[in-house]
Amino acid sequence: MPRLALGDITKQAVDAIVNAANETLLGGGGVDGAIHRAAGPGLLEECRGIGGCPTGEARITRGHRLPAKWVIHTVGPVWGGGGRGEEERLANCYRSVFAIANERGLKSLAFPSISTGVYRFPVDRASRIAVREIRAALDAGGSVEDVVVVCFDEGTLAAYRAAVGV
Repeated sequence: MPRLALGDITKQAVDAIVNAANETLLGGGGVDGAIHRAAGPGLLEECRGIGGCPTGEARITRGHRLPAKWVIHTVGPVWGGGGRGEEERLANCYRSVFAIANERGLKSLAFPSISTGVYRFPVDRASRIAVREIRAALDAGGSVEDVVVVCFDEGTLAAYRAAVGV
C-alpha cells in the first residue's frame, strides 16, 4: 500500500524520486521543472545524453543535488478524452518505473501524480490507475518495499485518499 503525503517531492529522502517528465527529458514546468531546479545543472547535462524517452517508458539518472540518489523519469500521456490509450500508457509509466527500480535494487520510491497537471489527465482516474499499479508491483515482490505518493495540493491528495480507500 502506498503512503500518501502532501508536499514537495524534491525533499523526499528516498532511493529514487519519480519525475513526471516530457519526452525530451530536458525540464519543463510543474514537477519536472521543480526537480530540475532542485537537482541542479548536472541533471540537465545527464538528461541531454539520454536522448529522450517515449510516453509510457522510463529512464534513470543520478539525483545530483537532491536528497534522493536517483531520479526515474517517466513520460505520462497527454489526456485527449480517453480514446487514445491514455489509461494503458499511464499504467505503463508505473510498470516501467518499477522495472527500473527493481533492476537497480532500489527499496524506496516517491511518485508525483503523473499526467494530472499540464497534461490534464483527470486526477480521479489517474489516482486509481496509480494505486492499482503500485499495489500490483508491491504484491509482485521485488526490491521496492516503500512507496510514497507526494501530492502537490489538497485536491490531488483527496483523490489519492479515495483511490487508496482511506
